[in-house]
Amino acid sequence: MTHSSSTQEIPAHGAVPRHVAIIMDGNGRWAKGRRLPRIAGHRRGVEAVRETVRACVERGVEYLTLFAFSSENWRRPADEVALLMQLFQVALASEVDKLHRNGVRLKVVGDTGRFDPAIRRLIEQGERLTAENRRLTLTVAANYGGRWD
Repeated sequence: MTHSSSTQEIPAHGAVPRHVAIIMDGNGRWAKGRRLPRIAGHRRGVEAVRETVRACVERGVEYLTLFAFSSENWRRPADEVALLMQLFQVALASEVDKLHRNGVRLKVVGDTGRFDPAIRRLIEQGERLTAENRRLTLTVAANYGGRWD
């Protein structure tokens, strides 16, 4: 039995896709629905990423792409953007070693030039540390626009 998605047929049990792509959207709505601040939704999004990476590694998915921060996100209120950047920086600092230990290669695509130098350094260090890992390639699209898709 197969199920359909908007892009292709999804095989029944047993088949594992080579590539999974996720548009990270709805964290703020998730938080609002629970009467929590928007940042709580974004923090829950980081937890969901952690769970998704683990599941992909366990199941043998080769590539996971996360569309995490589009160039349009810069239009959000400045305090929310600052919190998102802080969350990105903390996640990079705390998760890269775990990714490496689990054989995950990190790649960040998009225009990273607008990010704080500390974030750019963490991206470069993470990509360098994990460059030879082959269990899963985690690509994070950050500060990308429609032309990056």
